[in-house]
Amino acid sequence: MVFWRAAAVSALALSLGGCLSSGDVTGSIGLIGSRKTEPQTQATAARGEAEWRAAAQEWGKHYEARPTDKQAALNYARALRALDQRAQAAAVLQQAALHNPKDQEVLAAYGKALIDVGRFKEAEGVLARAHTPDKPDWRVLSAQGTVADQLGDHAVAQRFYLTALKIVPGEPSVLSNLGLSYALSKQPAEAERVLREAAAHPRADARVKQNLALVLALQGKLAEAEQVLSQSLPPSEVAAYMAYLRQTTGRRA
Repeated sequence: MVFWRAAAVSALALSLGGCLSSGDVTGSIGLIGSRKTEPQTQATAARGEAEWRAAAQEWGKHYEARPTDKQAALNYARALRALDQRAQAAAVLQQAALHNPKDQEVLAAYGKALIDVGRFKEAEGVLARAHTPDKPDWRVLSAQGTVADQLGDHAVAQRFYLTALKIVPGEPSVLSNLGLSYALSKQPAEAERVLREAAAHPRADARVKQNLALVLALQGKLAEAEQVLSQSLPPSEVAAYMAYLRQTTGRRA
């Protein structure tokens, strides 16, 4: 039996939400349809924030002028989420969903925004309407897995992730969520195996490697965790994250 501190379990749950958000908003400005990601160094993060602020200002004007415009709402909300203005993004998408109650793109975005603000039961219902069994969306499936994990139903969550992986085999963001789900269900060896696979993918970003480091640290493998972090972060950030891991996991060795 594996026993972990409450802080460690909270860190795993927060990492799940982080993986979800990163797929929507991390990386170069691209608005709807863009999924480009890159490791978030301090310089990249600063440049990205400036770009997202400019996008939020631009699309905010479009949205204010035409609040029923679907694309304006989606782009404005995406910029708001990138700037961590999650409650406002959810409010914008709630209105978009009211104006477009059967639009799956809008429902998918709204469901993810509800996850951002911790409204998991609402997200569960919205995401169920964001795709259909005959035309499943792997990103929605992964989001549904996140909801199930946050609600404590890890077996259901893992089924969602595994179904998504049938559509996009090896997708690092889904593998990362699956690994975290295994960790939450106290299966550390399986969590490590899956997260190592995710981290080895050419498109794995720094967040995926941080999740692997978290699971390694939970098992007391701090040296390995530090080695993983060193692959994508500068030394100062590695030191800061290792201090966080030691505090979160209670490990000192």
